[in-house]
Amino acid sequence: MTKTIFITGAGTGLGRGAALGLAKKGHRVIATTELTAQKTDLLRETDEQGLDMEIFKLDITNQRDLAEIAKHDFDIFVANAAINEGGQLGEVPMDRFRALFEVNVFATLESAQLAAQKLVKKGSGKIIFMSSMAGISATPYVGPYTATKHALEGIAQTMKAELEEFGVQVATINPGPFATGFNKRSAEEKWKWYNENQHFTRKEDMIEQEEGLQEFDPEDMIQKMIEIIPADHHKFRTVYPQETEDQLKETQKERWDMEI
Repeated sequence: MTKTIFITGAGTGLGRGAALGLAKKGHRVIATTELTAQKTDLLRETDEQGLDMEIFKLDITNQRDLAEIAKHDFDIFVANAAINEGGQLGEVPMDRFRALFEVNVFATLESAQLAAQKLVKKGSGKIIFMSSMAGISATPYVGPYTATKHALEGIAQTMKAELEEFGVQVATINPGPFATGFNKRSAEEKWKWYNENQHFTRKEDMIEQEEGLQEFDPEDMIQKMIEIIPADHHKFRTVYPQETEDQLKETQKERWDMEI
């Protein structure tokens, strides 16, 4: 069945790939981008592929942009827009920490509230939060991003319970590490403020963590999103790939017995 799907943060990465893929499947896609330049580039690609998508700029931290959500009708809202930045939690500048929460938690929840108000009136629909494996696990030197995704997990689980009686489904999609450039860009940001002569965290430890990250082909994750987003029924939490799900389940078991 064809669905109308509103997706934020569709200018790059997995969001962009999923928006294009869903449109190819015949769904009506409302794809929004943070920047006008991203909108222009996405419009160009849709023209080249002969796809019919509604595309406009929507920065979820901008109140005028957010107001656009209320003007559209949709069956599914995908809260995908996010930023990523690494850094050691014992030393990360608080302005950087707050900036991540502003986008990934506060603005994301505000956009989801607007979607919830529309879907509750309809008595049906679905909100999907694009979370991360980081929302379940915790890895050194990616704490700022991890903290925001942990918060998003709590938001999603609570909203699921609160919106069920109104016919609105809530779910998360939790990608593992995919080679979209998102992780690489986030790792670079901390070097703008880190100073090995001033900070106690060892530079070589952070570099080792970055180099040890194995990344998967993003096309696999895009195909999983295309499958899950329009589906009428699926698990509340979709972790992908399977090896990441298995890894996270094992880590959670270990955390119950962890001592200090």
